[in-house]
Amino acid sequence: MQKNKKIVILGGGTGTSFVLKGLKYFPVDITAVITVSDDGSSTGRLRKEFSTPAVGDIRKVLSNLSTLPDEVRDVMEYRLSTYSELNGHALGNLILTSLIHETGSLQTSIKYLSKILDVKHKVLPLSEDCFLTLMGETTDGEVVEGEEEITKANKKYRRFFYKEEPHVLPEVFHAIEDADLIILSIGSLYTSVMPHIICKDVATAIKNAKGKVMYICNAVTQPGETDGFGVSDHINVLEQYLGKDSIDVVIASNSKIPKELIKKYETEEQKDIVPIDYENIKKGKYELIEDDLITTTDGTIKHNSLKLSSVIFSYLMR
Repeated sequence: MQKNKKIVILGGGTGTSFVLKGLKYFPVDITAVITVSDDGSSTGRLRKEFSTPAVGDIRKVLSNLSTLPDEVRDVMEYRLSTYSELNGHALGNLILTSLIHETGSLQTSIKYLSKILDVKHKVLPLSEDCFLTLMGETTDGEVVEGEEEITKANKKYRRFFYKEEPHVLPEVFHAIEDADLIILSIGSLYTSVMPHIICKDVATAIKNAKGKVMYICNAVTQPGETDGFGVSDHINVLEQYLGKDSIDVVIASNSKIPKELIKKYETEEQKDIVPIDYENIKKGKYELIEDDLITTTDGTIKHNSLKLSSVIFSYLMR
């Protein structure tokens, strides 16, 4: 019997979990490597109080990889509404934090919760470090500390780095080495994808890997991060850390978005559609795969998870 192809997806947060929501239905072996430097919202509060790595992005990924009914995912994502200090905490974050204190390991806690949620694929934290802090240096020389502040600062950044170099799990390198396809996921460019590739050893592992490297480009810009970016601009930022011509293929959406929805995003969220800037893309050596990948049926702009996954799988099976 032919073995399933192996995919490693690097990212964090809503974007990565959304890709995995569709990809889990395809005959592939997935390892999701998730950033643990988030310091905002429920996750940030739990990090400070219990001295743990960030668990929020891992919770989202496990919820979307679960093969149990949607009601179970809804319980994991439920946020407490109370006048106490528990207000705003996602139930799944509290479960993971409790497991970490019981087992002494985030990786072990993920394995336990994966069994409970009947997750068929592997989820790894980038690191077990408790106080991993993302840093950004702006183009005017200011150093901004922490993911939440990097997004809030609304600055243009020259480079990103960690306050202290993370201890990346050995399993992360093994997964990258064995992968047939390495995916840099949709999601925040600076706070979901960048935290992986600013680790020099991770970037080197990706460059030396046998598998192809794919980037799934965001559909809209991120306020304060990628304002005015086209598809090629996202690639240029990634290759500053991975090395020129290190990305083999880029997936981008060419969907026609209703004008009124575009206007709504521009005015209410300060987000623009990411254009496919063909002239600049031609200068690169990567392959562009474009398709109608966006759904707006619920009044929001987001990728059709199953259709995106089918494009990924089709490329993998060439």
